[in-house]
Amino acid sequence: MSSPPLSRRCLLWQGCALAGAALAGCGTPAHTHRGEVQAAAVAPTELAQSDVNRMATLGMRANLDSLYLVMDKLYRRNPSEWRKGQEPGQLPGRILAGQRVREAVEHRQPWAPLHGRRDIAALALALGPEFTGDRVAAFTCATADMLITAHGGKTEFFLIDSLDAQHLYNAARNVEIAVWILAQRRGADGRPLLLADEITADTRNLSFEREFGKIIARLDLLAGVVVEKYRRAAISYVQNLVGGTFLQFLPVR
Repeated sequence: MSSPPLSRRCLLWQGCALAGAALAGCGTPAHTHRGEVQAAAVAPTELAQSDVNRMATLGMRANLDSLYLVMDKLYRRNPSEWRKGQEPGQLPGRILAGQRVREAVEHRQPWAPLHGRRDIAALALALGPEFTGDRVAAFTCATADMLITAHGGKTEFFLIDSLDAQHLYNAARNVEIAVWILAQRRGADGRPLLLADEITADTRNLSFEREFGKIIARLDLLAGVVVEKYRRAAISYVQNLVGGTFLQFLPVR
């Protein structure tokens, strides 16, 4: 067999060299000077979780943590809000106010100033101009309750659990609406309900928008994964039916 022309051999060597360089790049450790991704310790309960269950559990935890971060930022910009929740003889402070909200969210306890309202009804009240209580606490509790409700009322998910993709999608849109109301709605005095993002000639603080954007993105991603899970299950079922009839190996002796 004759050897390929010189020009063709050069192209082949160049292609091999590029492929080798690409493979070598894949083996290079990633930079960690801006942080390092951390894996959670393996828990026995994970044996009862599918990949989607685990993703939903991690996403819920990340969304609640983002919400707590937003709460703390709102308290810093609106200190008058946490002062509304002070009780006689209680030590004042933003941290204590935040702890009370976290406990209510984590244990799914009703927030008294919301008068028994939950989910989107509570969110509408918390963002209403007529609300006079601690708006930061009410907004955080209502948003968290809406997110948990969209996940079937749970924060951890196992093989027996199911998720509704449309509810997750709707929750993402609800967060978008809440962020818009937070930025646009004014009280009777003409001031914003809560001071959040700030854009001035000297300052550009969009940290609230970024954190809410993370929550929305996680919800949309999980909704897409849940839809794909059921879609692929249907396709696999059809493939198994077809394969059982037409794709069987044939005897050769």
